[in-house]
Amino acid sequence: MSPIPSPDPLAGGRRHRWAAALLKLAGWQIEMTPPPVPRSLLLLYPHTSYWDFAIAILVKWSIGWPASWIAKHTVFRGPLARILRSWGGIPVNRRAPGGFVREVAEKLTARETVILVIAPEGTRRYQPHWKAGFMRIALTANMPVGLMAIDYKTRRITLSEYLWMTGDEEADMARIAAGYEGVVGRNPSLASPIRLN
Repeated sequence: MSPIPSPDPLAGGRRHRWAAALLKLAGWQIEMTPPPVPRSLLLLYPHTSYWDFAIAILVKWSIGWPASWIAKHTVFRGPLARILRSWGGIPVNRRAPGGFVREVAEKLTARETVILVIAPEGTRRYQPHWKAGFMRIALTANMPVGLMAIDYKTRRITLSEYLWMTGDEEADMARIAAGYEGVVGRNPSLASPIRLN
């Protein structure tokens, strides 16, 4: 039995059909393996364009997973806040006392089931390394890390591997890097190297 909870009610019907149709029309293929447990953290890499978010939302609607994602709390303002929350957005204050990881972990532990998607670079711009927050969240919340790739070269969005973090950052990052080998972002020069600071 799949550990994924009931599909997002907003992902069914017409939304599911037109999201799938748009992705197909744009030439995208989706190959997603369901999470092995009810609580999982998915890394979306590489994140080099605004288009990555649009494509990821269409994927969420087309496959019907009740996935959530995090963004800066400042984005959730006015009428847009309600829309983003309905799409699975979770506002997080990265400068809050106690830190980003603690805030996210607390939000996750309140849920029995969750699929959380994170862009590990934390930005679309080039960075010399990934942010380590995803690894600390995975360890703190005891969640496996799924390697979700958005490859513009092959026009494929894939998720075929889930890894449990061991706490050995060097070894864990080496496994993650191997899983993303050959993946090309929309703007390759902006893809951050798969390493921690």
